[in-house]
Amino acid sequence: MKNKVLENIKNVRESAPLVHNITNYVVMNNTANALLAIGASPVMAHAPEEMEDFVRIDSSLVINIGTLSFSWIQAMKKAMACAAKLKKPIVLDPVGAGTTPFRTQTVRELVETAAPAIIRGNASEILSLRNEAVKTRGVDSSAASSEALETAKELALEWGCTICISGETDYITNGNETLSIRNGSPLMARVTGMGCTASALTGAFAAVDPDPLYGAFSAMAVMGIAGEIAAERAEGPGSLQLSFLDALYNLSDSDISSRLRAGV
Repeated sequence: MKNKVLENIKNVRESAPLVHNITNYVVMNNTANALLAIGASPVMAHAPEEMEDFVRIDSSLVINIGTLSFSWIQAMKKAMACAAKLKKPIVLDPVGAGTTPFRTQTVRELVETAAPAIIRGNASEILSLRNEAVKTRGVDSSAASSEALETAKELALEWGCTICISGETDYITNGNETLSIRNGSPLMARVTGMGCTASALTGAFAAVDPDPLYGAFSAMAVMGIAGEIAAERAEGPGSLQLSFLDALYNLSDSDISSRLRAGV
């Protein structure tokens, strides 16, 4: 698995995939900088009128529902339909699913519009996609990642996608095969948009790996290891953000080989 991560990082840095993000106002700067730091090329565009033009030239599409509005939902659906037609990988981040009926219903409509290659969310968000009674505490999970694993497997088989559950242990499953990662730092939870950043990085790796399971696995490995390195250098959440970008940019083969804690 380490070799797969190393290969994917090399491919991202060499090919600089164009990752199209329809994401929320809170994280645009963070996620764009993270993509640049790992070697990808970000674009942040959400006007419905230009969705098809951008999707034609992008390498992957990342849909993040953090700040919803009617026009953005229309743009998301239009972009996803076009990406599916052109066989571009789609990453869906159901931010806050389970918080309101509108938000949960929007996720379901997006999945019906076009099947994502990867869905990445916290445990509560994933659970809410199956059970409307599950409530998310804003954008924070009220459940451990392991609690959502069986639901994730069921949804992955039903929707034909890979689902990534982030948490103290990250789980990545396509329903038949499940991988886990135990990297990261508790300090990362004190910085807004880290989950959204993970989804953006997943878009970069999905662009270079035809297997969504290992694309998502590579992204979460890079995310966790860079977070660990950053936390060792940071004095708090503010400096963590800067150190995290530096860690992504300077991430080496030896960092991956010595730090990756993964399982099946």
